[in-house]
Amino acid sequence: MAAVTQTFGLMPDHSWDLPDRLNMAHQALSGLPDDVAIVDMTGGGRRDITFGQLAQMVDGLARYLRTRISAGDRVGVLLSQSPWCAAAHLAIWKVGAISVPLFKLFKHDALASRAGDAGVRFVFTDPEGATLLGDLAEAVLVAQAGIPGESVPFADTTPDTPAVLIYTSGTTGSPKGALHGHRVLTGHLPGVAISHDHLGQPDDCLWTPADWAWIGGLFDVLMPGLALGVPVVAARLDKFSAQGCADLISGAGVRNVFFPPTALRMLKAAGHSLPGLRSVASGGEPLGAEMLAWGREAFGLVINEFYGQTECNVTVSSCAVDFPARPGCIGKPVPGHAVAVIDDQGQPTEQEGDVAVRRGSASMMLEYWNRPDATAEKFQGDWLITGDRGIWEGDYLRFVGREDDVITSAGYRIGPAEIEDCLLTHPSVATVGVVGKPDALRTEIVKAYVVLKDGTEATADELQNWVKTRLAHYSYPREIDFLDALPMTVTGKVIRKALKARAQGEVK
Repeated sequence: MAAVTQTFGLMPDHSWDLPDRLNMAHQALSGLPDDVAIVDMTGGGRRDITFGQLAQMVDGLARYLRTRISAGDRVGVLLSQSPWCAAAHLAIWKVGAISVPLFKLFKHDALASRAGDAGVRFVFTDPEGATLLGDLAEAVLVAQAGIPGESVPFADTTPDTPAVLIYTSGTTGSPKGALHGHRVLTGHLPGVAISHDHLGQPDDCLWTPADWAWIGGLFDVLMPGLALGVPVVAARLDKFSAQGCADLISGAGVRNVFFPPTALRMLKAAGHSLPGLRSVASGGEPLGAEMLAWGREAFGLVINEFYGQTECNVTVSSCAVDFPARPGCIGKPVPGHAVAVIDDQGQPTEQEGDVAVRRGSASMMLEYWNRPDATAEKFQGDWLITGDRGIWEGDYLRFVGREDDVITSAGYRIGPAEIEDCLLTHPSVATVGVVGKPDALRTEIVKAYVVLKDGTEATADELQNWVKTRLAHYSYPREIDFLDALPMTVTGKVIRKALKARAQGEVK
């Protein structure tokens, strides 16, 4: 990985060589004006957006922002994959404000919790997004917001100046906002490059079906691609399918793809091969020997797995051109990120323990937004605790399992607490417990165990629709069982471990 150290300004000891002044928008707009930045496939055909054109879009929005906000203000971005989505984030960072990615599949309650907690001044969006927002926040139509004029200077920001507030899946209580500084893009570059067998080769072109509202779309694909001068494809697949994926890859000239594991399983189930790609990266959960073997046959290459989370991303990765993949392992630590497995005393161990990342990682969050207690709990001494369990196999990290109750379904990390809170607002629900139930296609499905109030009635369909219209569509319970009582602790908390055991026992 010596080339990575040289390319991304890491010191020989793999410490970060960050400049005193750093602005992510400048990094992402550093390509030559006539080079292609974004391949826009959202309009039914292909339209190439150059770095020069993207910079003009950014400046138009930046001029508008300077009339409305001050440095450090939060501005929401509710847009699907598109050149305007990229321009909105870049403009916000360029003027020194903080962007808040929001997801089109969020419904009223999910949007309200995030926009409210962040205190957004307004939201850059489109007509569809404005309808979703309703009266939750002021909607500014991004395509109409540009103001003509001179080029806007980049704000005088440092690596630790807050730049982007990305909300986690909400594994306990409401989702937490992970606040990142302008160094977060730099922190992603080595791992993203490694996971694509050294991204930036001639004719590379990058795409993911993951939405750019998530860290996996925004910082595993879009912004690193721009910073490395690799064209990034913007596309909206209304429903992921093997044929639609193949058509897009062919039409846009895609050579490098980040596929969530569920997308890979859907391609495998469809018996679809996708020749012509140079690299395929995947993250979220280990793929296993069978999936890696299928990848060699379907793509003619080795799928590179990588590991990270919203709070500190792409810290471990495989890289087939540098070392062989090991099924069940997620790779080796990426240069710049000191990764350890630690014991209950916070000491590195060769036994199974908590996967942790040492402070100093450039992709590590600054803090949880307005949550000092949660921030303190996330760290143990010099280590950020991921909440996942692992064990070393030589210098490979094997992922053992999640320590928390997060549900991994179809590539999304879903927190049960937010779904439980939503169901509890239904007039017939007394108590509820939500867990992940193993599923061959989706890894897990959301399963809810519900106790109804005496004298009331509700059907599974009714409760499913209750969640669908209030939270992200993908997070509704695909199965609901009605029980007389839930397993509870003496303090009145649902024992999810018992419910998870029950759900696992239901799998045939």
